[in-house]
Amino acid sequence: MSSFQGIWVPIVTPFRNGAIDFAALRHLAAHLLESGVAGLVACGTTGEAAALDKDEQLAVLDTLLELAPAGHVLMGLAGNNLQALLDMQRQVLERPVAGLLVPAPYYIRPSQAALETFFHHVADASSVPLIVYDIPYRTGVTLNQQTLLNIVRHPRIAAVKDCGGNLEKTLALLASGEVQVLCGEDLQLFSALCLGASGAITASAHIRPDLFVQLQRQVVDQQLHAARATFMQLAPLIQGLFSEPNPAPVKALLARQGLIEPHLRAPMEDCTAATVEHLQHLLAAL
Repeated sequence: MSSFQGIWVPIVTPFRNGAIDFAALRHLAAHLLESGVAGLVACGTTGEAAALDKDEQLAVLDTLLELAPAGHVLMGLAGNNLQALLDMQRQVLERPVAGLLVPAPYYIRPSQAALETFFHHVADASSVPLIVYDIPYRTGVTLNQQTLLNIVRHPRIAAVKDCGGNLEKTLALLASGEVQVLCGEDLQLFSALCLGASGAITASAHIRPDLFVQLQRQVVDQQLHAARATFMQLAPLIQGLFSEPNPAPVKALLARQGLIEPHLRAPMEDCTAATVEHLQHLLAAL
């Protein structure tokens, strides 16, 4: 089974004049990789994948694959039309991705049996490992604990990005030994790592990625007092980065650092000026 460890960044998609800013994307990706993150996730929630057409999604993926070492790029794969999803999956699998990040079908709210069938269909069709993206507040459907435990028994499902907000389910996944758990709720990062999560997919790590990498390594090295101090240093920034809908605050602060422009695609809106100033103050305090 493939191993997904460390800090993975679901990279934002920079825009300029409404189009993808590929120069900024390359610059940002290089900056993050140089900071020591384990890898990048193309076209996740933070990457505004829902606002990109399929050709744009593949272009973002190709850009990251040009820069990142082999095995260091995951691809988000989401949809509620199974055939269309499998068609997109075939195109993605023509590229050397490390794995696929797949949420439950959104909006249609399938039954628990249908969710098992869905993930097994996608896993059966995959030549790379899958990470199940458990995020019910975005998909509108909850993966029940037993359903999730049944799903992850599939040999191609290697990990769960855990955004479910259910500690019992998290503990059950960790105890199962079937998959790795990647923290997907940024404020739960320290506690998840201490419980045994192998890493995280965290939007906040766009900002001071070096400290996020440091935190994860401190936990691995059992330097828990130091890790707690690092996390408490980061916690106000993490809270600030989610004070408006993601990824507006992240993009705004990256723009202040000169890495990208701050813009999102409609119907999402840019971060307010007051929040940007607050974020700048939090960053300066690190």
